[in-house]
Amino acid sequence: ADINSEVETRLKKLARTVKADGFRPGKVPMSFVAQRYGASVQYEVVNDKLGEAFAAAANEAQLRVAGMPRIAQKDGASDAELAFDATFEVYPEVKIGDLAEAEVERVNAEVTEEAIDKTVEILRKQRRSFAQRAAADAAADGDRVTIDFEGQMLKEFEDAVRGMKVGESKTFPLAFPEDYHGKDVAGKEADFLVTVKKIEAQHLPEVNEAFAKSLGIKEGTVEGLRADIKKNLEREVKFRVLARNKAAAMDALLTKAELDLPKALIEGETERLVEGAREDLKKRGIKDADKAPIPAELFTPQAERRVRLGLVVAELVRANNLQAKPEQLQAHIEEISQSYEKPAEVVRWYLSDRQRMAEVEAIVIENNVTEFVLGKAKLSDKLLPFDELMASAA
Repeated sequence: ADINSEVETRLKKLARTVKADGFRPGKVPMSFVAQRYGASVQYEVVNDKLGEAFAAAANEAQLRVAGMPRIAQKDGASDAELAFDATFEVYPEVKIGDLAEAEVERVNAEVTEEAIDKTVEILRKQRRSFAQRAAADAAADGDRVTIDFEGQMLKEFEDAVRGMKVGESKTFPLAFPEDYHGKDVAGKEADFLVTVKKIEAQHLPEVNEAFAKSLGIKEGTVEGLRADIKKNLEREVKFRVLARNKAAAMDALLTKAELDLPKALIEGETERLVEGAREDLKKRGIKDADKAPIPAELFTPQAERRVRLGLVVAELVRANNLQAKPEQLQAHIEEISQSYEKPAEVVRWYLSDRQRMAEVEAIVIENNVTEFVLGKAKLSDKLLPFDELMASAA
């Protein structure tokens, strides 16, 4: 009766806008509307009613449903009612053991004067200029050399060209690596002919007040430049150290957790990972990325880890009140904004969008979980060299 009543209500509402030959808008007979749209409207109503009934039953039983249920009509039900069976998974019970027994290597790193010097050199190279050398000068390291050559460019060309002069030609042998992408020449030796057309010497700007001003340093001093570089490097080091320690803390947390993984959640996460891979292919300009065969099983281990970690973190947050506090969100956004030219605009950009704020909240919660785990676990501290930290993926 409920279904029939809702179907009738929706058909009447639909009749106000239905267009049919020979009838004015809103004057189409109900019999015509019911004949054409009755089946689809009834399908929609049944789905809606089933969804409402299932949600009410799950809430009454205090069940946390994982994924979409499989719903089938129950055999032997009377014509006066629609009875159904729902088969579904529920979120598992998560047991987290004693974190005091977990072992975590906590890393740290320092911004040294040597690190600042290297960054200054990088900035100089980014702003270098080139001037053509005299005809008698030979090519040297750091020069930009224009050449004509027969063959495919490999690293060994630099060794061969070093010391040559404009107008000179040289034929030199080159052994292709065994794993070279051109299979027809992999592991073989070939002769290459190279002719030098132009040699330009690089000029690195002096590290002085003019250089500092060109980089936007307000004080326009070398000391101000180095202080600014140190500040930026310390911020980057902080984020990279946090990322390393966060990964270590999460790994330790997983070793102390027991739970069953719902297949529905793994399948859903796998689908998201596959879709993410397709989007990445699109951004790279791959043709027909939507149709590219991407085996879902390639992402199963990653999906399982994500689901497991998500459930464990959620339980730890719930049990220990590790939710993100408003002042934590504000502090995190302000810290991010300091690496931009106009921090206030960046802060407003985050605060104006719910999705961006949700991403910030997730990061802050992860940070809270990391601090909680590190506060409980057995720690072994390690000071990483600056270069090693910067070379690793953040």
